[in-house]
Amino acid sequence: MILPYGAPAEVDAAIPIVTAHLAAGGLLAYPTETVYGLGSMASAPALAALARLKGRDPGKPFLLLVSSRRMAEDWNLVFTASARALSDAFWPGPLTLVLRGGEGRLPDELRGREGGIAVRHTSHAGIERLVGQSGQPLTSTSANRPGGPPAPGPARLVELFQDAVDDGHLLVLDGGVLGNVPPSTLIDCTESVPRMVREGAIPRGELRRAAGRLAP
Repeated sequence: MILPYGAPAEVDAAIPIVTAHLAAGGLLAYPTETVYGLGSMASAPALAALARLKGRDPGKPFLLLVSSRRMAEDWNLVFTASARALSDAFWPGPLTLVLRGGEGRLPDELRGREGGIAVRHTSHAGIERLVGQSGQPLTSTSANRPGGPPAPGPARLVELFQDAVDDGHLLVLDGGVLGNVPPSTLIDCTESVPRMVREGAIPRGELRRAAGRLAP
């Protein structure tokens, strides 16, 4: 199924359908502020299904999208001083922070080798509303096959994942064709001193102008 997901009325109509689909273990393809993503509920079975769909090593973690820092903290994720300063300056937006915590609330399959979980407060208004209204973080990975470019829109998504769309396992939200936007900037905040993992949409200089010595 493909649902239009642009105008506010389209978002309002789609959210109950999407929420029920995810709660039943379904997977979602959706637009973000950077590229189209694939996602699921934050559960071990859903993460395994997402890895199978993408053809990805199940040991490689996915990130989480939240609708606020409060949501991340409610799921027991821990913000260092640097993570607080950076999220104050750049959330919502294309900044992903790797955080400690989440024990007892989030599956260990989300953890990277450093023990943290990658989290972003999305600035895509429709996805922010979906996450906020559901009260559940949404897992996220770029909508591509390993090594290939992300799908720029729904037509390419369906080409890549035709079987999953046809059998109803993958629901596609049509937010139009996205431009050539860099991926989010990724910063490891699991320790007191932050570490730049990937310089993306937000350059290092901008991080330092906003957060000073608390930036990597």
